[in-house]
Amino acid sequence: MTPERRLSDLLGSAEFARAYTIAVLTAVFSSFAIEHIASSVTLATIIAVLCVVGAWILWVRREELSLLRIAPSSLLAFLAWAAVSIVWTTDKSDTAFGWMELFGFAFLAITVGHIRDTLQTVRALGDSLRFLLLVSLGLELLSGVLLDTPFLFLGIQGDLAVGGPVQGIFGSRNMLGFVTVIALITFVVEWRSQSLTARIAIPSIALAALLAFFSSSPTVLVLAAAVGVVAIALAIVRHTPPERRTIVQWVLGVLVALALAAAFALRHVIIALLDAGSDFSIRATLWNTILDFVALKPVEGWGWYGAWARGEFPFTYINFLLDDHHQSALNAYFDVLLQLGAAGLVLFLLFGGIATVRSWLVASARRSVVYAWTPLMLVTLAVESMFESFTIVGAGWFMLVLCALRAGQTRSWRENIDAAHTGAIPTLRPER
Repeated sequence: MTPERRLSDLLGSAEFARAYTIAVLTAVFSSFAIEHIASSVTLATIIAVLCVVGAWILWVRREELSLLRIAPSSLLAFLAWAAVSIVWTTDKSDTAFGWMELFGFAFLAITVGHIRDTLQTVRALGDSLRFLLLVSLGLELLSGVLLDTPFLFLGIQGDLAVGGPVQGIFGSRNMLGFVTVIALITFVVEWRSQSLTARIAIPSIALAALLAFFSSSPTVLVLAAAVGVVAIALAIVRHTPPERRTIVQWVLGVLVALALAAAFALRHVIIALLDAGSDFSIRATLWNTILDFVALKPVEGWGWYGAWARGEFPFTYINFLLDDHHQSALNAYFDVLLQLGAAGLVLFLLFGGIATVRSWLVASARRSVVYAWTPLMLVTLAVESMFESFTIVGAGWFMLVLCALRAGQTRSWRENIDAAHTGAIPTLRPER
């Protein structure tokens, strides 16, 4: 066997696909730590190398892939609009680098989505997050209890002994809280799908819950409540006979609309209960200022940057007006509106909305609990986007693309086209 053939066999093997997936997930979720321990160049190099390896894997597996199903069209439209914004941006180089980061994480998600099925993805994510949460807890114990000194290069303040908040290796308490919710969903789905024994699953859930508590992040409670409600609703739909499922879906939709209206009407009471008045006040002031700048470029926005570029207008001027140092709009929707205008926001909402509907329909029809992972994750991302901009950069963006791809692989107009070529009847595609 030639060396080229052996390399192709290695890249196309299931073992290499699992190792690659774990490497990608670990790198993506530890991006903050990599960047602050080494440098942003190191992180960019790691992502670039993983993209090159991913492209090679897809090439080796090209006979298994359909070009029409490579990526959701809504994702391609959003990426295209972000790329086009380089025409009117105030800093073309920063926009180019911001777009390459956006594309790089999206490409990694696309690769993982094509070489791993849902259960395999859940297992790999569970393994990666168990490791990273254990590392976070170990460093917090070392910093806050044993040495009693902050690890400033990692953003760890060493406040574990006084009850938090803690950040782990994720840079902020809100990001840690976000990751712990993702981990909790993943660990529970692993357990319920019998991929893990209780001996591993229960300590994993306890670890994530412990770090969620010590993160003292107000968004954790909101995310937990949203995921809990959606999980109950999904369980009701899944246990409803098929002939009555449509009616139940509509009833649940009306109840959700009423609940959202009630939450908006009682927003001040809810904020007070969460003891998040100061945080919300900061966000409201920031969002009002952002809207003033959106009014200057309402359709196209100021150009794509992702995380706010230092020294670049309008971000520096917004911080100057507020006498603050925000690195994002603290809301993914406002960030997209500011950077890509109303056109970009519509594409972003279509991208996430279509994925959520598709994943919900798949989870409603299929009996395995593993299919509940995608809609629960998309709801988590949608709700988190109201309080942070995590879903347009780094791990949050990676998860959004991965879940959208997973949803599109089972319910898409592309299936009808593929079926027309093969003569097959388009149905829900089984897991690979």
